[in-house]
Amino acid sequence: MAKRRSDLREVAALFLKLGCIGFGGPAVHIAMMEEEVVRKRKWMTHEHFLDLIGATNLIPGPNSTEMALHIGRERAGWKGLLVAGLCFIVPAVIITAIFAWAYKTYGHLPAVAPFLYGVKPAIISVIIALMISLGRKALKNTELGIIGIGCAIAGIAGVNEIFVLFGAGALGMLYYSLKEKSQNLNSVPPFLLFAQPGGWFTLPNAKIFWIFLKVGSILYGSGYVLFAFLDSALVHKGLLTTTELTDAIAVGQFTPGPVFSSATFIGWQMGNFPGAVAATIGIFLPSFLFVSLLNPLIALLRRSALMSVFLDTVNMASVAIILAVCVEMGKDSISDWRTILIAVTSLIVTLAFKKMNTAFVIIGGAGMGYLLSLI
Repeated sequence: MAKRRSDLREVAALFLKLGCIGFGGPAVHIAMMEEEVVRKRKWMTHEHFLDLIGATNLIPGPNSTEMALHIGRERAGWKGLLVAGLCFIVPAVIITAIFAWAYKTYGHLPAVAPFLYGVKPAIISVIIALMISLGRKALKNTELGIIGIGCAIAGIAGVNEIFVLFGAGALGMLYYSLKEKSQNLNSVPPFLLFAQPGGWFTLPNAKIFWIFLKVGSILYGSGYVLFAFLDSALVHKGLLTTTELTDAIAVGQFTPGPVFSSATFIGWQMGNFPGAVAATIGIFLPSFLFVSLLNPLIALLRRSALMSVFLDTVNMASVAIILAVCVEMGKDSISDWRTILIAVTSLIVTLAFKKMNTAFVIIGGAGMGYLLSLI
């Protein structure tokens, strides 16, 4: 019992810290988690961490939040899942709510463009370092390497990541079956979980809650996919202005924690504080349910030879998707000699000082961006 309480405190301290300093979006959050959980604390192996990434990519919702839930569950059971999730989400929600209140009151956001100018290239460098680290573990044979290259090309070409992941997993299983000349599929097949919340209950902002619950239940992809979805669900229906959605994107970029905390900002614009609470609970609740159901199955899947191949292939595809994210971010973020300098410097520092907290790399990038923007 004492050990479990100690584990819970460790989980709470770690994810509260990451929730406060985790700037940069899901990929960089996962890089920070890998550094803290695998390299520094040794709570799990690189291989198991990769399995969790692969499992996270198979379900809808915010990837970094779901990784936090998986890690909390692995370390301290069901209480750990809840503690990790809340500690990771709440700081971002509070900070975003403050910005939402100020925006609603004063009608504009602070000038953060010079800092974002340097943050984005630094983030790309941190993600590349993560990709190198995880890629070495995921690349177990030549066949996985070939599949990984194909997945990277598909991701860069804009193919939906869920098709890339499941397509890669199916291809790996097919190859294994042909190689072993066996059609015995005596294991649990891969699956998608979709929340089908039933009934209706009274909330001051039930409509907002329902909109964001549906988003959290069915949305795959990055925060940018979230905003494209909300543009269709809210802006086109006159529930939110384009300017408000654009400013929500900016808030998601320069605040720490999960990008999906932008739902708090949007909910506040739609329904003040109750709307912010409804949107926040709605978008994050499905992740807690999905991870609770999926996490116990990961070890079972790994024990099956065929499903182990599926996980290995999905892991390789996940690394390829990280590469595709870097390419897409690079198109928008690395455009001149200043951003190239920031990106190269950040990558060198990240690779040379492996024990340095990646938050310092991102803060350094923000500082360089501000200084170079003055030139």
